[in-house]
Amino acid sequence: MANLKSMGFPVDDLEFDPDLVIRGLIMDKVKGNLVKADRFGYIKRVMHGTKMLSTRAVSEIYGRELVDLRKESTWEFLNTLFSVSEAVMFMQMVDKLDQGLVPPELGPLDYTGLYNAVSKALFRAHVEGQLKSEIMAEPERFVEPDPELPLALLDQKEAGKKLLLITNSDYLYTNKMMNHAFNRFLPNDMGWRDLFEMVIVSARKPEFFQISHPLYEVVTNDGLMRPCFKATSGGLYSGGSAQMVEKSLDIHGDEILYVGDHIFTDVSQSKVHLRWRTALICRELEDEFEALIQSHVQKEKLVTLIQQKEIVGDLFNQFRLALQRRTNSRPAQTVAATSMNDQELTESMQKSLIVMQRLDEKIAPLMESDGDLFNKRWGWLSRAGLWDKSHLTRQIEKYADIYTSRVSNFLHYTPFMYFQSQEQTLAHDVHSYSRGQ
Repeated sequence: MANLKSMGFPVDDLEFDPDLVIRGLIMDKVKGNLVKADRFGYIKRVMHGTKMLSTRAVSEIYGRELVDLRKESTWEFLNTLFSVSEAVMFMQMVDKLDQGLVPPELGPLDYTGLYNAVSKALFRAHVEGQLKSEIMAEPERFVEPDPELPLALLDQKEAGKKLLLITNSDYLYTNKMMNHAFNRFLPNDMGWRDLFEMVIVSARKPEFFQISHPLYEVVTNDGLMRPCFKATSGGLYSGGSAQMVEKSLDIHGDEILYVGDHIFTDVSQSKVHLRWRTALICRELEDEFEALIQSHVQKEKLVTLIQQKEIVGDLFNQFRLALQRRTNSRPAQTVAATSMNDQELTESMQKSLIVMQRLDEKIAPLMESDGDLFNKRWGWLSRAGLWDKSHLTRQIEKYADIYTSRVSNFLHYTPFMYFQSQEQTLAHDVHSYSRGQ
């Protein structure tokens, strides 16, 4: 906010609303919209500024358009918590631009220009160290302690696994945060450095997975570094590359499980360029899982009503087809419909329509509120609509071998556990057994 204010933008009444935006949404930088898309890119929900648009408006604006994340000039995927903060600010600033509250001396500004200004303000706060300095001053305000996290890693280390820490943060920040989050939960006089075979700070991901940067060894507690040409076990380094890690530890490709919380910087790049195994950390899963449990009864009721409507709808279609075929003296699909006269068919169709309309009246509010327990504006994180997966879930499926809400969940399994994927069902799987097709 301070950075935007220094550029001349009105920001005094901006507020961070954690319910306004969820991860996995996509910003339309050209139209000033925030959209939720399904796995195919079809847009299901839209917010312009801070106002949700009607289903009809969504259809009019995006009826012929699919989200294509490769078109970076238009779409920005919210795949980190930083991007959620960015979107909350951008959508409020869209309201101000629409209301004519952005000073004219900033020049002619469209939504793309506004997005660039907001993005630049957040980038400055991040890169110039303002955020990290505040966090380092009071880590207890910003860090939720997880006592099981160091123990989960300790299990892995004692089982013979080689653990690495690869972070874009500098050494001073890394050391401060790891001391705070780890040391008090480790046994005896063990420190966080004792867990890791190698620590790499200032890694510059995602370039780290593709390009070899100069390697430095961190030699003092205040972060003093010296040039280094070869990494060895037990070392603390700055820069380097993923290929250097593989060479120094003599491990390659799918022997490595890379754990991160950024779909692009962490998971997709390590998968695409190096074929490392990947684990995505998605903290919101815990809230969604709890909401799914609480909404189970309502979901069952909704599914039952939809199934009832499908049965009645099938009857309606049978009656309609019987009338259609009768004009050409052909029998209906069912014996019952064939034996009915024209009046009986017409009356049965009318009765079926009334039943379907009454079912729709019950289904509509349940459909509307599905996912409200997670987020009233956007619904579920992992789904778009009742049945389909969200664009975020598609990205997770594409790039992550495994996903979970926190690393300490591995503590519920042995460190020797081999995780296998569930059976992937197809639409025709069940029918192939039941109908012999």
